[in-house]
Amino acid sequence: MTQQKNISARAWAELLCLALLWGAVFLSVRIALNEIGVLSTVAHRAFWASLVLWGLVFVLRLEVPRAPRIWLGFAGMGLLNNIIPFTLLNWGQLHIESGLTAIINSATAIFGVLVAALFLADERLTLRKGLGVAIGFSGVATAIGLENLTRFDIRSLAQLGALTATLSYAFAGVWARRFLAGLHPLVAAAGMLSFTALVMVPAAWAFEGPLTLALAPQTLLAIGYYALAATALAYLLYYRVLAMAGSGNLMLVTLLMPPIAITLGWAVLGERLNPNALTGFAILAVGLLVLDGRIEARLRGWLRNRV
Repeated sequence: MTQQKNISARAWAELLCLALLWGAVFLSVRIALNEIGVLSTVAHRAFWASLVLWGLVFVLRLEVPRAPRIWLGFAGMGLLNNIIPFTLLNWGQLHIESGLTAIINSATAIFGVLVAALFLADERLTLRKGLGVAIGFSGVATAIGLENLTRFDIRSLAQLGALTATLSYAFAGVWARRFLAGLHPLVAAAGMLSFTALVMVPAAWAFEGPLTLALAPQTLLAIGYYALAATALAYLLYYRVLAMAGSGNLMLVTLLMPPIAITLGWAVLGERLNPNALTGFAILAVGLLVLDGRIEARLRGWLRNRV
């Protein structure tokens, strides 16, 4: 069962900060994409964030691993948790609303349960989890409109790409359990972002030209935000909230991010979402609450009080 703790006022505050950081990343990426290419957005994010995190690793005198297995873990996480999802989500945002991208991205927990059940012996698919997954998938189907995926126009492909990104995140969770268990989170984050930068900086150079900071002020602000605040700082905040509130409560960030992204997309970019996208998110939110046991716990408490 998903680990849960009582969540303190401080944990709530930091959870909301994390949701704000990640919810606003979709807007910042979209602004950067007005001037630089998809590969360059990913390269900037990984390069600057990895520099900051490695700086913290050395300041805190954390042990840098040397075992080949750990560095293989960094490579796999860089691919599954950064290169594939960042590239697909960023490309998708050129063709679909940032709010819709955030809604699709929130399905990561749904895919994560299924992938974990397939590959991890201690993550069985229970009745409650199965029900949460089923409800969550119906929400995703409503938000996207499965009939749209049969058209294979650019918008449909963008939505399919965003879905593939969430599946990649799910596999990253399993990969981390197998190869990076017990490693300090700061070292793990720095390692995977370093591998990402080693791949994406040359890729961006080859296809879009060398990285440059000779950019418009709003582009530089966007890069600074999603690389330093929404990546380096957010990783540190993520593990703080995890320690204080537990993984079950941390799942709430998945529910808080899309409303923030939708609001920012509307206020800054003038985006308007189809009502089906909002309905789908509401259904998906119910699925996530079922998945982490929150609804089941409330029902059991209500039944106890009735008896």
